[in-house]
Amino acid sequence: MKFLASPAGTVAAALLLINGAEATQSERSRAVAHFSKRHPTYRAATRAQSSNTSDYRFFNNRTKPHLVESLPDVHFDLGEMYSGSIPIDDSNNGSRSLFYIFQPKIGEPSDDLTVYLNGGPGCSSEQGFFQENGRFTWQPGTYAPVINEYSWVNLTNMLWVDQPVGTGFSVGNVTATNEDEIAADFLNFFAKFEDLYGIKNFRIFITGESYAGRYMPYISSAMLDKNDTTRFNLSGALLYDACIGQWDYIQAELPAYPFVKQHASLFNFNQSYMNELETTYEECGYKAYFDEYFAFPPSGIQPPKYMNYSECDIYNMIYYEAYNPNPCFNPYRVIDECPLLWDVLGWPTDLAYEPAPTTYFNRMDVKKALHAPLDVEWELCSTDLVFAGGDSDPGPEQQGDDSPNPTEGVLPRVIEATNRVLIANGDWDYLIITNGTLLAIQNMTWNGQLGFQSAPATPIDIKMPDLQWNEIFEAQEGYGGLDGPQGVMGVQHYERGLMWAETYQSGHKQPQDQGRVSYRHLQWLLGQVETL
Repeated sequence: MKFLASPAGTVAAALLLINGAEATQSERSRAVAHFSKRHPTYRAATRAQSSNTSDYRFFNNRTKPHLVESLPDVHFDLGEMYSGSIPIDDSNNGSRSLFYIFQPKIGEPSDDLTVYLNGGPGCSSEQGFFQENGRFTWQPGTYAPVINEYSWVNLTNMLWVDQPVGTGFSVGNVTATNEDEIAADFLNFFAKFEDLYGIKNFRIFITGESYAGRYMPYISSAMLDKNDTTRFNLSGALLYDACIGQWDYIQAELPAYPFVKQHASLFNFNQSYMNELETTYEECGYKAYFDEYFAFPPSGIQPPKYMNYSECDIYNMIYYEAYNPNPCFNPYRVIDECPLLWDVLGWPTDLAYEPAPTTYFNRMDVKKALHAPLDVEWELCSTDLVFAGGDSDPGPEQQGDDSPNPTEGVLPRVIEATNRVLIANGDWDYLIITNGTLLAIQNMTWNGQLGFQSAPATPIDIKMPDLQWNEIFEAQEGYGGLDGPQGVMGVQHYERGLMWAETYQSGHKQPQDQGRVSYRHLQWLLGQVETL
C-alpha cells in the first residue's frame, strides 16, 4: 500500500531482525536435526536444484520461452522458475498483459497453487518474490541475495503477479474503475496461465498484503462465480495488513492515538503533544466510538463516519510529528530509524542515496533474464494511477476505486465458501493498524454472526528453529545456540472459518519481518496444521 501523505524520499526501508530464544549448543543441534527429519522440504531448499530440464514438472515446448535459466548476481542454481507476460484480452496481441513469476514447489510435487499479490494500488509483486517469500531473498542493506529458508515454495507452487495493468512490468491502457473489472482481468490472465502450464484441478489459494486486501476478496469471489473447480478451485485466502474496511476512518483515524500510546517510547512525543493528541481523540468522538464498538462480542453494527480533515485528522498529526524525533520514521515499520538502508528494489531509499546502483529490476540484463518488457521503466510502486477514475474519485487514498469495502460482501462470501481465510496484522505497522483491522472485522457478518464473539487471546508459539541465520551464529564463538525457537510471537483466534493472527515484532510486510511466523500461517492455510 502506498502512503501518499509521506514526504518524498523519507520513508525508511525495513531493517533486518535476528531474534531467537536461548538454547544450549546441543539443544540447538537436536532441534535442527529433528525439524529437518520432519520437514524434508527444508533440506531440499538448501540444495542446488538440478539444471536438467527433464526434472522440471512444468517444462515443455510452450513454457520453454518463459524458463528463467539464471539471474544476475544470484550465484546459485535457480531450480525450476518461469516468468514473462501473458495477454489479458482474447486478441493475444499483448497490448494489455500481466507479468508474472512462477516458482514450482521444491521437493515432492504439489497440486496446490498459491498466488501472492502486493498492494499499492500499483505496487509490484516482485517485492514479494524478492524480499518476502520467494526461494531467494535480497534484503535492504545486504550485499547479495541468499536462499530464503522460509520460502513458501517449500510448501506450495508460487505465483507472483504484477496487477492491475500499469503495475510493475504489466502494460496496457488503464481502464478499470472498480475491483470487479480488476478481477475480470486477473481471471482472464489466470486461465491462460493455467492453460500454458497444463494446470487443472489444483487447489487455488489467493494471498497478499496491504491494498491487495481489496484485490484478493474480489478476485476470490469472481473465481467462485465461475463455478469451475477445474480452473478456479478456490480453497482459501490469506490477507496481510490488509485494507478490508473503511480505511481512512476505521483502520487509520480511530486506532491511531491508542497505537501511539501503546508504542509511546518509539514515537517519543513530548507530554504536551501527547495531551494535544488525547484532546483531539476525545473531542472528535474517536474515543467514544472506539470504546463502544471495539468489543467482543460486537455491540452492534458500526454507524458510518466521515472524516473532518480540517480539525480531526489525528492520523496525519501523528505521522508528520513523528519525523521530528525520528527523521527516518517509517509508517510501515515504526521501529526503523536512521540511517536508511540502501534497497536493491530502489524504493523508498532511492531518493536518499545518490549516486546508487541501478534498481535491480531496471537493469537490462535482469529484464532480459526475466523475459520482461525491455522498454518499461520498472517502479516498485507506480507513480501513475492504476484506476481510470482519477485521483479525486472514491476509494482508499482517493485512487479511483469505487468498489464497496470487502467486509461489506465479498470477503464474508469467501470465508463462507472456503472456511479457510486468515487475516493477520503486524504490531509495528502504522499504515494498517492492528486494532483498526480488528475493528473492521467486528463490523463484518459471516456465517450467521457479526464479528468475533470472544477476544483473541491464544498465543502463537513458534517452535521452529532458526534456519536462516544459524550458520552465522554457529560460526561465532560464544553465539552458538542463541538462535533457537522463537517462542510466543503473536495471538491467534478462530471462529466460523476465519482465523485472526496478531504478529509480534513485525511491520507491514510480515513474510519479510517474521519469516517463521509467516511460514506457519501458510501451513495453516494449506490445511497442514489446525492452529498457529
